[in-house]
Amino acid sequence: MHIDRDIKLDFRDVLIRPKRSALPSRAEVDITREFVFKHSAKRYRGVPVIAANMDTVGTFDMARALAPSGLSTALHKHYGGDELVAFFKALKLKSSAFYSLGITRNDLDKFERVMQRAGDAVHYVCIDVANGYSETFVKFVAKFRRDYPKLTLMAGNVVTGEMAEELILSGVDIVKVGIGPGSVCTTRTMTGVGYPQLSAVIECADAAHGLGGRICADSGCTSPGDVAKAFGGGADFVMLGGMLAGHDECAGEVVEQDGARFKRFYGMSSRTAMEKYAGGVAHYRASEGKEVLVPYRGPVAETVQEILGGLRSACTYVGARTLKEMTKRTTFVRVGMESNELFGEN
Repeated sequence: MHIDRDIKLDFRDVLIRPKRSALPSRAEVDITREFVFKHSAKRYRGVPVIAANMDTVGTFDMARALAPSGLSTALHKHYGGDELVAFFKALKLKSSAFYSLGITRNDLDKFERVMQRAGDAVHYVCIDVANGYSETFVKFVAKFRRDYPKLTLMAGNVVTGEMAEELILSGVDIVKVGIGPGSVCTTRTMTGVGYPQLSAVIECADAAHGLGGRICADSGCTSPGDVAKAFGGGADFVMLGGMLAGHDECAGEVVEQDGARFKRFYGMSSRTAMEKYAGGVAHYRASEGKEVLVPYRGPVAETVQEILGGLRSACTYVGARTLKEMTKRTTFVRVGMESNELFGEN
């Protein structure tokens, strides 16, 4: 048994200290990023915010809605092969969608069939498991990179620098960071395992950047300010689930309850998801997610505007003309209270 006595921080534990700025307007902030990925050598330019590969959020409709603003979507892995082939063949900007898969034989077989039919239409792939510390996962990633050297590969999830390094050395371009911070994830309460998300981002970014890799802060953001903190902490990409839930572009019907309208949102390790895709919760495991009703929010465009507007504003507060400068201009201040909630949460 070992106790790490260093303080670890979540987004709610800090604020960004303002600094002098010569920027006259938020409109002058450039929130796009450009990368050339370490292994695929592909060039990316866009707004590095990604809709999570959850079946309610990572949809074709979400990808089509986010693409005009330069954002990306990690598609959920439960679409059929024919649907995926048609979607990727029609996709104009290849960076606007990631093909997602797990590490089962069925996942790989479907991917290989799609690749045979879609040709070079798929450029970005997300290999997604709950526990990125598994030796089986690392071996899968390494073999996948050998088989597909030209694909840009995002994989995870992990929360520590040494594992981020191992994944990059195994062929990953973007390490997905986060265990337990999601709004409908119960891994921390069910298993006791996790890591405060801001500290995970800072530590993994430092490790990844030293090897020429990138990281994606996956989950934990509840507001545009949290997105700014993730970028300030060193994230190259930020993945959002709950912040994009409840919109027209999300899967599922609108549910009416007591005169209000909602949409269902649930974790991909929840009982709901496992009953839908795996016939129920296997006898050897427990559900590590929950289902909630999210207030119906209409088209996602307005939410995107709020997120990107908040990010631009954060940049002006620290004098960052570009999103790339955000990390260098960020100083975090530890706080006991993040916001005034006299009239409820913002």
